[in-house]
Amino acid sequence: MKRSILQQFKKLALILAAITVFYGCADKNKFEISGRFTNAKPQTKVYLYGINRANEVAIDSTVLSEKGEFKFIHETPDVDFFRVKIDHSEYMLIAKNGDHIELEANLADETMAYKLSGAEEADKLEELNKNKNQFIAKNAAIEAQFQENVAREPQSRQAIINQMTPAMIKAKEDLINYILKFAMDNTSSLAGFYAINSLNPSDYETELLAYADKIKSNFNKNEAVTDFLVRMAKLKSVQVGQMAPDFTMNSLDGKPVKLSSMRGKYVMIDFWASWCVPCREENPNVVNMYKKYKDKNFTILGISLDKDPVAWKQAVIADNLTWTHVSELRDFESPTVRAYQVDGIPANFILDPQGKIVGKNLRGADLDVFLNKTLR
Repeated sequence: MKRSILQQFKKLALILAAITVFYGCADKNKFEISGRFTNAKPQTKVYLYGINRANEVAIDSTVLSEKGEFKFIHETPDVDFFRVKIDHSEYMLIAKNGDHIELEANLADETMAYKLSGAEEADKLEELNKNKNQFIAKNAAIEAQFQENVAREPQSRQAIINQMTPAMIKAKEDLINYILKFAMDNTSSLAGFYAINSLNPSDYETELLAYADKIKSNFNKNEAVTDFLVRMAKLKSVQVGQMAPDFTMNSLDGKPVKLSSMRGKYVMIDFWASWCVPCREENPNVVNMYKKYKDKNFTILGISLDKDPVAWKQAVIADNLTWTHVSELRDFESPTVRAYQVDGIPANFILDPQGKIVGKNLRGADLDVFLNKTLR
């Protein structure tokens, strides 16, 4: 009996040793993504994409098994973003060599929700997606309730808007605050980087700059992070308190205008375009501000992102924009637009008489309040 027990222990030891060897010899120089799609047709092609800067590059493909399963084995120089695509669905992943990631999704789900597990970054991304989806669902429920209430009492639409707007605003703020907290709590994870890049840069410049300071040396080999840090360094150079980058551009009549030639006055650099609906809607307010403050050492320099000079000139006349206008006629590819890190319009920068930025992206009543306080 004792001998039998000893033999069993020896056999168990051999099995454990074999398991150890198997996992110990697993290729740590590659990562594995395996998954299963429900409501999928067998033999459907599945693609693995790498993300090279802003471009996606197909790096592998396979076909689904009869059970809707697939597997990719690949390698990466460092932790990076990847995307799995099948038909019209796509799923973001983060992987590094040595990871064994599992992905599950239902192709019939129009929201493209999916589950990730099996690696630290996958778990973080799963956490982010799960919580974001809960906030998004809450927003959707409020919107659905709003539509239902209006359909039931269309005559009370404005009252319903007034009643439900605070809840809508809070739901949106809760989502934004969660994203910001997740990013700042996970500065050593690409999931945090992925989270904060879902925000509109023009609305959250301060938060993006603070985040950039915290991740400076965390992802030295990742091209997306490197590009982000370069962009944030340029953005920092056009924050309030910095000297505005100088430039020379041609005016409507083809004459060169140099920004620094306007020193001695408060100048609002106004980035806009004839095709930009929000810009055209804001123009009456800008016209009023110009009329109200032009005699208080204040002027405006309009920079158009138009490519069509005729459309640009017609909009200036139609909107009664009587200040100086310049353009490089190159849309967002304009060197000056890039220097000021403008990625959405309307956008503006207010400079003091020495050329220092003292305000930016002020519109509507906020612009009036700022100018009234500053131009004394």
